[in-house]
Amino acid sequence: MKRASIPLALLVSLAAQAQTSPEALGQRLAQTSCAQCHGFGQGEGHGVGPNLYGLLGRPAAASTGYNYSKPYTEAMKGKTWDRALLDRWLTDTQAVAPGSGMVYFQDDPAKRAALIAYLQSLK
Repeated sequence: MKRASIPLALLVSLAAQAQTSPEALGQRLAQTSCAQCHGFGQGEGHGVGPNLYGLLGRPAAASTGYNYSKPYTEAMKGKTWDRALLDRWLTDTQAVAPGSGMVYFQDDPAKRAALIAYLQSLK
């Protein structure tokens, strides 16, 4: 019987991916997809978008010192950031808050879950 040969680099890559926590993957995704507009550090200022430190559990449109758009403020009135709302937001920002300044679509549920895990870890 002939054995299949798997390149060492592929094995190392697969092992690294298996050991990557959802928070670590989410942090990488946030750095590549979100950091252009958002900060993530406690006490950091806002960028084009609000700082996301401590987002989960916070009322929407409530970051002190950030000027939210009227369409966003109206759409998010009375909502609090939780995993379900954040999942809907990351799926299609415009479906949650039509006319808001943020446009983002993430079709991959695993990537959304990783981003949510990372944001939930920021407390």
